[in-house]
Amino acid sequence: MSTVLEQSEKHYDPNDHTLKFVKGKDEITGDDDPNILRAEMSCKHAVDPNSLTAWCRSLLDRGQYKFYCPALKDGTTEKCGQEWPYHEVRKLAVLTNEEQRHFEETVAVLAAAEYCEYKSCPGCGTFVERTNLNNLNVCCIICTAEKGNAYEFCWQCMKPWKGPGPRSDRCDNEGCTNVELDTLRNCPLISLCNSVVKNCPSIRACPTCGKLLEHSQKGCKNIFCCRCNVEFCFVCLELTQTCQAKRPGSWYNLCAKGIAPRQTSIPMWNRNGSQ
Repeated sequence: MSTVLEQSEKHYDPNDHTLKFVKGKDEITGDDDPNILRAEMSCKHAVDPNSLTAWCRSLLDRGQYKFYCPALKDGTTEKCGQEWPYHEVRKLAVLTNEEQRHFEETVAVLAAAEYCEYKSCPGCGTFVERTNLNNLNVCCIICTAEKGNAYEFCWQCMKPWKGPGPRSDRCDNEGCTNVELDTLRNCPLISLCNSVVKNCPSIRACPTCGKLLEHSQKGCKNIFCCRCNVEFCFVCLELTQTCQAKRPGSWYNLCAKGIAPRQTSIPMWNRNGSQ
């Protein structure tokens, strides 16, 4: 039996005895050819190294650097969702050395973007981190040292701070608006394909992390957030389990709570409490 197509540059280490191969369906593609052994992941689901690589690439392309198992739990429509540790993915990923570098650089950039908020200071150009996500008033220590007095700028409009602070909505500079909030307020209404849902806002902020998302118009009304990996109902904005508990089986029908109106605020992500 073969475990992976032989390639001169792209293959995992066949001598790595920490890898376990089993007879089982590829939980990513659904292929169940009995003549192919597949890798057993830490969650006990089996995948082919090539499909695992493609799956992880697709997650990176969507801005997600954590890799979660997409297999369905036995006899349910609920996904496994267990995170595959990066070292486990790396052992099985089918990548050239150049692809591996790109893969790891992308993971690093996305991780930094998740846990830190950095922007280039409009005064000196150096990167400044915003430590308080509820305050748009940010002080650059380099500009402050050079100018001899506090140099503060607005994280939203990137102009020297004007008006009282701290503030979370805007500064007093003309035109200082939250682009994401404007998008939520002004997005068009849509009807979800394959659903009875009509006149639903076309863009939603994830109720867990605040990332702006559009529905793919495929499948049911529930979507996965590519940033925090939480599944929620695009219509009522409740987590899928909560929505379904109130009206079981309403995958394509109206929710018990109805259609949530346009959002007027963006949820703040408590990363310590997220997946």
